[in-house]
Amino acid sequence: MHRRTLLTRGCAALAAALPFAMAHAQTTINVAALADFAGPYANVMNEMQGGRQAVIDWWNKEVGESLKVRIAMKTYDTRYDVAQTASLWPGIKAELKPVAVLGLGGPDAAALQQRLPEDKVPMLFGTAAYGFGWKPGQWALNLRPTYPHEAAAFLEWFRTTRLEGRRAVKVAIITSEATPAYADMAKGLQAYAKANADKATFVEAIWTEVQPADLTLQIRRVANAGTDVIVIQTNTAQAVATKRALQALGKNIPIVLSLHNGVLASSKAMGNPNAFAGDYEVGAIADASEDDSAARRFYRMLQEKHGLKSSWNAMTTMGLAQTIAVVRTIEAVVKAKGPAVTGEAVHAALLTKQFTGAELMGLLPGMDFSPETPFPTGNAKVNIATMKDGKVVRAAGDVAVPAIPKW
Repeated sequence: MHRRTLLTRGCAALAAALPFAMAHAQTTINVAALADFAGPYANVMNEMQGGRQAVIDWWNKEVGESLKVRIAMKTYDTRYDVAQTASLWPGIKAELKPVAVLGLGGPDAAALQQRLPEDKVPMLFGTAAYGFGWKPGQWALNLRPTYPHEAAAFLEWFRTTRLEGRRAVKVAIITSEATPAYADMAKGLQAYAKANADKATFVEAIWTEVQPADLTLQIRRVANAGTDVIVIQTNTAQAVATKRALQALGKNIPIVLSLHNGVLASSKAMGNPNAFAGDYEVGAIADASEDDSAARRFYRMLQEKHGLKSSWNAMTTMGLAQTIAVVRTIEAVVKAKGPAVTGEAVHAALLTKQFTGAELMGLLPGMDFSPETPFPTGNAKVNIATMKDGKVVRAAGDVAVPAIPKW
């Protein structure tokens, strides 16, 4: 009799608890993250990864709980290698069934660009875009225009402000044929210079290793040609080799970097916190300067409340930006269609919904894709930063991005 009473009470308690448990049950939505902890970006990958995880943690706490949804991110090391990414992808897709992928760079795009439409999983990059991805119907999407677009915006600013518009900027580029993304940077810059001979003169593309030992002979050649600016949008190793060559030759030619190999990261790789003083970094995303901005305030909040350990730098801002774009898109799908989110629904939302800079916490000026262009199609703007006394300071903001013929 006593046992029956306990059993009855236990069943009653379980029945009473079930509605409560169901009301508080969360749906888990999986996102894959591709990383490089063993290749050319190993020295800066933790910064980007920290930014990604902090945004996930913040969204789960501040937004996901009320929607009864949790986003889970699992990271895979691709070593920034096309073959490694391609070989890992079938297992990632089967294990995780992700609704989105946080991509790292060119090898990921080269490996998966043709597979993603069939697999119905969008991949979003915090990096700039690539000319070989400039096709309609893409599922590999970039939050910024192409690297040549960003470089061209810098060159037009440099010509106007530093050369006072007197003549075309003489530009050289350091790159490599090791990855399609690196090779694409030179092709796009050449296309811009060819179409804008009054604004830019293309001196030379120096094709070298991903991690070159010495570039003194090559840099002497471009210096003797009267080069005004050297563009390096590849990695910190090529930036360091170029800076060392300039120092050895006693030359002072400004280097313009991208964000993933920006002035702070490249200085750190060189072992001198002020090594790239007077050089520049450019990107169509929040800069990691000392200015008080919405993006910087969001970063500080993540530090204080969600355990963000990454430093305030360009790699961190890219990790923050690509992840805020993904979680906001998932959020839009959940609010519109419920928690049964699919990759196809995320892709559709990316192409149809326009996000404001405020929704993206100031990390991006906004986000608007179209089926024809795998990068934002609005009036793209870049921020240009430089280094002074070991700190990143803004040189110019909201610089217009010029049109470039498709290459």
